[in-house]
Amino acid sequence: MKPILTTLLATGLFAASLSAHAALKPFNATYQASYMGMAGAGKMSLVSQGGNEWKYSMSITASVGSAKQSTTFEDVGGNWRPLSGQDATNVLFKSDLRNANYDWGKREATWSGKVKPDRRGPVALQAGDVDAMLMNLAVVRDVEAGKPLHYRLVDNGKAKSVSFTIAGKETLTIAGKQVQATKVTGEDLVLWVATGYPVPVRIHKNQDNIDLKLQSID
Repeated sequence: MKPILTTLLATGLFAASLSAHAALKPFNATYQASYMGMAGAGKMSLVSQGGNEWKYSMSITASVGSAKQSTTFEDVGGNWRPLSGQDATNVLFKSDLRNANYDWGKREATWSGKVKPDRRGPVALQAGDVDAMLMNLAVVRDVEAGKPLHYRLVDNGKAKSVSFTIAGKETLTIAGKQVQATKVTGEDLVLWVATGYPVPVRIHKNQDNIDLKLQSID
């Protein structure tokens, strides 16, 4: 499975900066999950690693298998940039593990583990680059701020431009409460963002057959 939230969302085009009024805060969230057509459970968390470093993690478990993904990133004067990442899947007795390293001193990203030779890098880094996990947080922030939803995604051994569009409003139920959410669509990924929630309240990824619906957050 490609990074989940494998695609989850600067200089106009590639901004990943954070407003000083939207400081990062730790959280733990639980999701109702559908993974490869099977019901399951999902979790997301944001944990401070000390200083300006944070770890953002996600896991999905279902009878068909499990997936775990995490990114460690730093907040540099309000700009988020990935430092390392890990993507692990276990589906029908087949296990894959991939690691990513973002070296901002050398300004290059490399990958190791279950990775094709042509996807090991290095890939040159640019200011504002995000990985797939970090884009989850960026899209929530940017929808709320009314910013353009255009990103340079450096993930899975390549760099590409990713754009999302606003597709209207929908009412979702979270912890028994009706919540108005903004629907955001990309090429393969659909996200729902609601005011007051630091993560997408729903995530649907066609290619990996994943659907996550937020149940609670604290």
